Amino acid sequence: MIIAHTPDADDAFMFYGMLSGKVTANFEIEPVVEDIETLNKRAFRGELDVTALSAHAYAFLHDKYRILSTGASVGDGYGPVVVASKEMEVEKKSIAVPGKYTTANLLLKLAVDDFQPVEMRFDEVLPAVKRGEVDAGLVIHEGQITYSQHGLVKILDLWKWWYEKTKLPMPLGVNAIKQDVLDTLSHPSASSPALLPPCPSRAQFPHPCYRKCLTAGISSIPALN
Repeated sequence: MIIAHTPDADDAFMFYGMLSGKVTANFEIEPVVEDIETLNKRAFRGELDVTALSAHAYAFLHDKYRILSTGASVGDGYGPVVVASKEMEVEKKSIAVPGKYTTANLLLKLAVDDFQPVEMRFDEVLPAVKRGEVDAGLVIHEGQITYSQHGLVKILDLWKWWYEKTKLPMPLGVNAIKQDVLDTLSHPSASSPALLPPCPSRAQFPHPCYRKCLTAGISSIPALN
């Protein structure tokens, strides 16, 4: 079974139980680690059995995938932000976005009437803004915390915009399983929440992809080092 998630540190923790073998199954697991927009697009092509998805992308995939009961990403006081090299209005600017089907991009389109989106990988957004290739950038994952280290300033907080409009938490991402896989799996964990062990420290992660994911995410946040 192909199980996919992003390189973000929280995804590495969420999927650790299954992909490390701590949670056993009667099928072989093939791990895939890609940026969220790549996962969204691969899910559109039906290539992933279990995967992290943007909440926005899931709206297009609800007939092919089912949301799992664990592992959703919901913002409460925290969410995507637009950053730039200096204070400016967001309207009519070129803005780097981490993918057409990301929830962050949908929120930006709802909040801003007129801007020019420039699609790129999430980890290319901050460097592109620094180099002046775009006027501003829409950042997700740890970039929401670390943008100031790049000499950038926040010009739009999409969590604040969302909460002022809805007074609700912000749905950002989900974990989902293909409907046909769910229908054919006989293992109990296919239809019930997987029980994950207590989250281990970085030093206890045996698989190199998890050590890399966690180190990359945590090392960019000074307070956590």
